[in-house]
Amino acid sequence: MKPLIRLFFKTLRLVLGPFLLLGNWLTQPKGLVRPAAEQQAVDARAQNLALYHYPTCPFCIKTRRMMKRLSLKIELRNAKDDPAHRATLIAGGGKSQVPCLLIADTQDRQTWLYESDAINAYLNREFGDTPGA
Repeated sequence: MKPLIRLFFKTLRLVLGPFLLLGNWLTQPKGLVRPAAEQQAVDARAQNLALYHYPTCPFCIKTRRMMKRLSLKIELRNAKDDPAHRATLIAGGGKSQVPCLLIADTQDRQTWLYESDAINAYLNREFGDTPGA
């Protein structure tokens, strides 16, 4: 019974995935416009971030939309199609759940942040247009 249920959901994802991507593409949010110097500073801070994601995961789409809204250039690492990224996610974060934001600091410490709401709150707090928003 379990293989049948997995097959059902895998088929459902295959069918709905392209529609999720199309809907996301058609309704992309506008990015935050910053002065050039400020955007360069934001880009420099975002270099220490990487998002592990699946292209058609609704929660990953939600997080990528926040990145677009805040005009963030964060490296995207596809954990579904790239076995190396998936292995790194499991080794570093402890589980294969996506989305997961890897936050590296200057002392080579890494923080693995899971859950789209937590990631979006972090991005908005660190890079949002209003302090504390």
